[in-house]
Amino acid sequence: MIDIVGYFREIGVGLRSLASGMGVTFRCMFRRPVTVAYPRQTLTMTPRFRGPIELVREPDGRHRCIVCLSCQKVCPSRCLSVEGARPEGSKQKTPTRFIYNFTTCSLCGLCVESCRVDALRFSHAYNLAGFHKEEFVMDLLKPPKAPQMEATR
Repeated sequence: MIDIVGYFREIGVGLRSLASGMGVTFRCMFRRPVTVAYPRQTLTMTPRFRGPIELVREPDGRHRCIVCLSCQKVCPSRCLSVEGARPEGSKQKTPTRFIYNFTTCSLCGLCVESCRVDALRFSHAYNLAGFHKEEFVMDLLKPPKAPQMEATR
């Protein structure tokens, strides 16, 4: 036999659920949208945003890196490869190659924290795009090749 009370109870629960959902819809319908019309508009990144790492330059244009290799040793992803040489008449080494593989980087920050001379920092680049993973293996001593790699500070 058909349970009439259960049938109407199910209809009541369904109508209450529908009214609740429609209430949420009508409340949110008149609010300002939270989406951004990307590429015409971009978001400003928070100061603590972690983009790909970059080398810090001195005001005269030199890199701060002294090729101590602490960043390379501490990296769990093995995404850094640093080589350096000591120029004649200089007391410190200077980097000759600083290869960074962003495809394997976990953005853990150990390389940035381990640097004794604060030569590394996270950039604010967030809209990285490319068709090949070779585009994300970068020599940080050279300026970025593509405009999408520029930081948005």
